[in-house]
Amino acid sequence: MNQSQGSGKLRTINVASLACASLAMCVGDAHAATLSGDDSSSVNLYGLIGTYVTQSKLSTTPKGTVQMGGGGLTTSYWGMSGNEALGGGTRVIFKLESFFRPNTGQMGRNTTDGLFSRNAYVGLANDTYGTVKFGLQTTQTYLNQSMLNPFGSSVVFSPLVVQSYVAGYNGQVIGDTVWGNTLGYYSPSFYGLTGVVQYSVSSATGQQGRDNLGLHLVYEHGPVQAAFSAQRVRGAPNSPGVDQTLYLAGATYNAQFAKFYGTLQTTNTTTSHIGTHTYQLGVSVPVTAVSYILASWATTRQSAPSNQDSVHNTGSIGYDYYLSKRTDVYGVYSYDRISAHPSGSTYGAGIRHLF
Repeated sequence: MNQSQGSGKLRTINVASLACASLAMCVGDAHAATLSGDDSSSVNLYGLIGTYVTQSKLSTTPKGTVQMGGGGLTTSYWGMSGNEALGGGTRVIFKLESFFRPNTGQMGRNTTDGLFSRNAYVGLANDTYGTVKFGLQTTQTYLNQSMLNPFGSSVVFSPLVVQSYVAGYNGQVIGDTVWGNTLGYYSPSFYGLTGVVQYSVSSATGQQGRDNLGLHLVYEHGPVQAAFSAQRVRGAPNSPGVDQTLYLAGATYNAQFAKFYGTLQTTNTTTSHIGTHTYQLGVSVPVTAVSYILASWATTRQSAPSNQDSVHNTGSIGYDYYLSKRTDVYGVYSYDRISAHPSGSTYGAGIRHLF
C-alpha cells in the first residue's frame, strides 16, 4: 500500500530480547549495535525515509498547489522484525512497523494512524506447512498492486495505486491498504506458486459479523511474475455498511532491456450499485546500471446510476537514479483527467534512503 510501502535490506541486530532492541534504538545506533544473545533468535531494525516536493493540480482540483510530503515513491516507515527457532523447522515470528512523516516529524501517514499502523503481528512459520500471522497486516491486494506496476506502492505517483486509494483521484477501492484483527495464512512456494488467505474480523460497534476476506495467488518464475486477488470488504472503518468485491489480475515480464507490466482490476460496490474496470500498462527501462525510466498509464471506467458513467485517465513518467544501493533520487511528471473535468498536471522530485 500498499500501505504504502517498500522494502529495504535488513540490518540484523542479535539480541536476547525485544527490550534490548528497543534500548539500541533509543541510543540511536541502529546501524552498528550488536548485542550477544541466543543464536536461535534475532531482531532486525530497519526502515525507509523519503521526502518529495510537488507542484500538483489534479483533474478534481480548481488550481495547483506546492507541497512537501514524507514518502513519495515509498511512504516512510521504520520497523522491527524477529524470529525464534522452536525446532522442527518451526519459528515464532513477529513484525512491528510504523509509518512516519519526516517532513513534519509526526507519526503515521495521518493523524488517525496508530503507532504500528503498517504491520503489527505475531505468528508461526514452518518451511513445509507455511506461515500463520495474527494481527494488523498489509493486504495482499495492495502488495500485488505494488508488484504489478513500475511505480510500486506509491500513493503519490503510481496511476494504479492513486486511482485505487487516493480520494483526490476518486479512489475506487473501499478500505485501507492494511487490515486490523487479521488472520493470515501464507503457503510455501510450490514451483513458484504461493497462496495467501487473509480474514479480518470486524470489531466496530454495530458492524460485528461484517468481516473482510481476501484470497490471493502469486507466481514468480524466471522473468515472469503474475498475481491474482479476490477481495471482499464489508467492514471498512471509514465506510461502515458498504459492501464491495474486488478482483485483480496481472503480470510482469522482465526482458532485460525493459520490464513490462499489465493489470486488470474490477470493483463492484453493491450498496451503491457502482462498478469500475481499471486497466494499467507500464514499463521500466534501464538507462544505465544505476538509473531507470518508469512509465505507467491507468484508465478507470466507472458505471453509476442515473447515467453518471465516467472515464478517468492517469499517466506518470519518471526518472529514477541510484546514488548508492540504498539511496536514490527521482523526478516524476503525472497527467490526470476525469470525464467532465479539466486535465491536471503534477511535477515532483524526491529522495529516499533505506536503512
